[in-house]
Amino acid sequence: MDRLAKRRSDQQIMTMRNFDSPSYDFNDKRILVTGGSGSFGNAFITAISKRFSPRKLIVYSRDEMKQYEMAQRFAPQDHPYLRYFIGDVRDRDRLEMAMRDVDVVIHAAALKHVMVAEYNPFECIHTNVMGAENVVQAAIRAGVKRVLALSTDKAANPINLYGASKLASDKIFVAANSLAGADGARFSVVRYGNVVGSRGSVVPYFRKLIDDRAPALPITDSRMTRFWITLQQGVNFVMSSLATMEGGEIFVPKIPSMKMTDLATAMAPNMAQEVIGIRPGEKLHEVMITADDARVTLELEDRYVIAPAFPFWTANHLNIAGATPAADGFIYASDTNKEWLTPAALNEMLTSASLA
Repeated sequence: MDRLAKRRSDQQIMTMRNFDSPSYDFNDKRILVTGGSGSFGNAFITAISKRFSPRKLIVYSRDEMKQYEMAQRFAPQDHPYLRYFIGDVRDRDRLEMAMRDVDVVIHAAALKHVMVAEYNPFECIHTNVMGAENVVQAAIRAGVKRVLALSTDKAANPINLYGASKLASDKIFVAANSLAGADGARFSVVRYGNVVGSRGSVVPYFRKLIDDRAPALPITDSRMTRFWITLQQGVNFVMSSLATMEGGEIFVPKIPSMKMTDLATAMAPNMAQEVIGIRPGEKLHEVMITADDARVTLELEDRYVIAPAFPFWTANHLNIAGATPAADGFIYASDTNKEWLTPAALNEMLTSASLA
């Protein structure tokens, strides 16, 4: 039995975390979501609508058809606070106009596909890096109080352009706290792994191949591992990070790993698997916290917090919550993770994502 297999057999996944405590109070708040017509935006708006009564909830995106479809799902008479704003994060003036009187911004807009970014590098940089700068500048000028940006595990030790662009974006949002001043907007980041069921991800792709009775499921490398989180967990994690943030933190959830071969087997036990070779810019294993970041990382029961190096920032609120420093040299990677998805736990996640 190899080292990875032994580690997986010796460890059991904990009960799937909800990340729903604490939660930011969105009642009577004015909220804007960039990329708001995407998978995250739809799930976030659904959650807000069920749990809070916001004053205004603005969907900011460049896709008019997705906004039209959302307007059919979220009936205006039941969601009078919803607003739809056509715009691109590349357009700073449009962002600033959309952010007038807004209290909270969730920055979810990004060019996210690794292969698309590799072959369209200028487009990736314009959206993910310059777009991040535009969000920061617009939020500061508009007097927004809190901004939380969505990142990715590919931003840690990046080897592809998507990861590198999101690392640059993370740095922009962390540094923005100094630009905003003591009484200005506060900026933080959440970083998590693959979202089960999000558009363009491997689970719906595998599901389509299974439904189409394809001869085999493609595996790029039999050793490959990934972190996994559900869309609802991601939404809850954003809400709780908003409640906790003081500005400059990178929040990382504790989530399980799974080998891609095990994922394919769990979804289609009797289906063949074909190793097709690793693609440009693809890693065997993902990292969310590097050994260098471990020096400034605090651990809580359900997450890690990479602390910023700002004079104004203190860990008092996290220490009260029971935070402890990460061990020296700690690395949070998908192949050395302490928690692993069993087929039963994966089915629970798929059910939660309505993909079982």
